[in-house]
Amino acid sequence: SDTHGHRLDQTTGATEVVMSSSQGSWIRTRMFARVLGPFFVIVSITAVARTSEMPALISDVGANPLWSWVAGPFVLVGGLVMIALHSYWRSPAAVIVSISGWLVALRGLLLLAFPTAFISMANSVIGMGALWRAACIGFAAIGLYLTYVGWMPGSRRSAPQAASATPDLPRAA
Repeated sequence: SDTHGHRLDQTTGATEVVMSSSQGSWIRTRMFARVLGPFFVIVSITAVARTSEMPALISDVGANPLWSWVAGPFVLVGGLVMIALHSYWRSPAAVIVSISGWLVALRGLLLLAFPTAFISMANSVIGMGALWRAACIGFAAIGLYLTYVGWMPGSRRSAPQAASATPDLPRAA
């Protein structure tokens, strides 16, 4: 392995890119940020725009137990996947992604195991009006930050440099 993170495969003659674990964790954080950032922005802005519809929506979810059985497991597994694939705490973006995984898993668990309590909490939060809108705006700002982190132009930390512009092909004899 050279100082630029490349290694020559002795059997094929191909140059491989070698990543440190910190590069791998930064790349994984960026990938999650690319998804979570726009998601937070879109959902938060939509929630603010449709605040007046939220109580009826929550009421409909609470009225039919099927909703908690359908949505709860999907939300729970989404959170568990985030926990399993992203357990990094070394940068602000990594902390946000990791905490998001835990909060999503908790939300799925509450929705599945304690749907009445979940609906009650959701109604209370939505009923706070200005505080609800401020929280949504805060999540949208976090989403903008994650979007920037995920999609910002490459930096030295963000991805390993390619060995060359040509693909790795076996050398001709």
